[in-house]
Amino acid sequence: MSKNEPFFHWKPFLMGLAVMALASGLIAGCYVWFTNSAVYKPYGRQAVFLTNGQVYFGVVQSKDSGQIVLSDIYYLQSDRAANNAANLESQQDIKLIKLGNELHGPEDRMEINRQHVLFIEDLKSDSKVVKAIQDFSK
Repeated sequence: MSKNEPFFHWKPFLMGLAVMALASGLIAGCYVWFTNSAVYKPYGRQAVFLTNGQVYFGVVQSKDSGQIVLSDIYYLQSDRAANNAANLESQQDIKLIKLGNELHGPEDRMEINRQHVLFIEDLKSDSKVVKAIQDFSK
């Protein structure tokens, strides 16, 4: 080491620090993107349970703190029919309905206010609802 050469070289240190900061930022950004991505299971179906008791079955396209976007939507509708003349017992006939054929003619896409969602469940590929949707699609 010569007398004029500094003991500590700042350029390599600062370059290394910049590379580490860039790598850390890239890793943190990827983590945030993958854990909070707008795309949520585009290959599966979910059941979205609302605070009013309604349940919609479909594909969650995106979700964030404000809303959930659902597509390919189905819901259950029940018809009660009397079993006997005294109406003491009733039988419930439950139908799976595809959204879009209602009187008001909605599109098959729904933006749901997150405050009205109790919870979301992923449906198994062999669930009765998924099998009924597959049969309906055929």
